[in-house]
Amino acid sequence: NGVDEERPNVNIICKRHRFISQIKFLTRVMSPSTAANFVGSILAVDAAVSSAIHTAAKPFLPPFILLLLEISADFRFSFPVSLSLLLSPPLRPFLIPFLLGLLLDLIFVGIVKMIFRRARPAYNHPSMSAAVSADHYSFPSGHASRVFFVAASVHFFTYSSPMVVVGVWIWATVTAVSRILLGRHYVLDVAAGACLGVLEALFALRFLRFDQIFGWW
Repeated sequence: NGVDEERPNVNIICKRHRFISQIKFLTRVMSPSTAANFVGSILAVDAAVSSAIHTAAKPFLPPFILLLLEISADFRFSFPVSLSLLLSPPLRPFLIPFLLGLLLDLIFVGIVKMIFRRARPAYNHPSMSAAVSADHYSFPSGHASRVFFVAASVHFFTYSSPMVVVGVWIWATVTAVSRILLGRHYVLDVAAGACLGVLEALFALRFLRFDQIFGWW
């Protein structure tokens, strides 16, 4: 009987040791140094892949084409052009969520850049001029977020023909990729910006449709 009484205690002790071992393992895995090493490894791979893409494409793509794509997605150019186009009566209900979404994108990207402060690639094309201090940082790509916001907005908001929608998506994708080819950003910067732009378009579609909320226009 004494042996039978000791067995539950032994089982409890073994389970307790296993639990403590698991906690210690999770503590080691989730330690700040381990997390920093993991993030550092991802960033190193991202930098290597981005540099390889930039180097491979550089002999074949004239910089002026990439710079034209950059200008087409620059906020200082896209905002007034979008405003003039959206003032037409058929697109007027699209105006407020679209412009508010662009402003939201500008603010959010600036905040995230100031938080992460990831330096731009060392081989960044020298033609770049930073409009604000946040432009000195790389993550995420503001151009990628902006063009994907526009593409997703046209896709979800408007009743454009399939050819227009496909054309806008192609422009957005080519412009986003050009950020890597021009040396402005790393691959992860562009991927994060593209995802952010689509999410912002969905947010604008869901929460910024004041024409539906208040019956405007």
